[in-house]
Amino acid sequence: MKNILVLLFSIFLLTGCNNKQETTNDNPSLEKYFSYTKEETENAGVKMIPVQTPKGTFKIWTKKIGNNPRIKILLLHGGPALTHEYMECFEAFLPKEGFELIEYDQLGSYYSDQPTDSSLWTLARFVEEVEQVRVALSLNKDNFYLLGNSWGGILGMEYALKYQQNLKGLIVSNMTADFAKYGAYNAKLREQMRKSLVDSLESFEKKNNFANPVYQQLVFDEYYCQHILRKPAKDWPEPVLRSFKHINQPVYEILQGPSEFVPGGRLVGWECWTRLKNLSVPTLMIGSHYDTMNPEEMEEMSKLVQHGKYLYCPTGGHLSMWDAQQEYYPGIIDFIKNVDQKKF
Repeated sequence: MKNILVLLFSIFLLTGCNNKQETTNDNPSLEKYFSYTKEETENAGVKMIPVQTPKGTFKIWTKKIGNNPRIKILLLHGGPALTHEYMECFEAFLPKEGFELIEYDQLGSYYSDQPTDSSLWTLARFVEEVEQVRVALSLNKDNFYLLGNSWGGILGMEYALKYQQNLKGLIVSNMTADFAKYGAYNAKLREQMRKSLVDSLESFEKKNNFANPVYQQLVFDEYYCQHILRKPAKDWPEPVLRSFKHINQPVYEILQGPSEFVPGGRLVGWECWTRLKNLSVPTLMIGSHYDTMNPEEMEEMSKLVQHGKYLYCPTGGHLSMWDAQQEYYPGIIDFIKNVDQKKF
């Protein structure tokens, strides 16, 4: 009997040690997760990164939350020229998984430098900016996950097509791979609106009067609340409204055009549909039922890359990180864990 008790006690100790080791391997301890350098502590995780451009050196705002040597997620916001603020909701979901989260305002956005030289606003230059940020933050193929929403999805795909050797995983949230398809789907959604509303929108658009408060309110109430973030205007989250308030409108218009309904600017003609086959990095494509992008296209994109997965959010709009959280975050977390554990 004594020998049996000793054996059981030994098995218990070994099992306990193994479980402890598994926990340590899965996630860093709280102490390690919040082990910041003196500089990070003094600056609340914020780091201003100098980036080189053809027009000089400018500073880029980033903020680090947590510390995980294997899982570091850099967020690319949309717009173009919105801010990281509308992506602050990630703070409630990813850090508690032990993932390191890095928020980032692209050049021209509110918390970074905002030069006025219009030649800076090209997709190719933004790609090189992301690469400089990656190097400055010591992100590499063993830990670097890139998550881009909307315009950030365009930027993420283009970055991966050039620098996928530096990535561990790519997540494209609510963005098609073809700007013309985006415009066509927006036109289709607009056709579903009541005729009197469309007539009102057209009256402003024909006069190039996109800045008119009445036009902007119509677009917000009738389109944004149906397809961008599916909540009444009075219930929109404060971080989203703050981000919209901080948009750099000139940069937005140079790249995107004057309105959601009149896509134009320098992104006209962009597509990477035919190049997706070159992506070998594990990739998650996210689409939502009520999105301004056709979710069927995101599903098809997940099949065009070499190692893709599709996440569908049946209740979500374009900002499904807010209005489809019950599907959105579990899907992202599952993808990252599977890639990290080499189960993807």
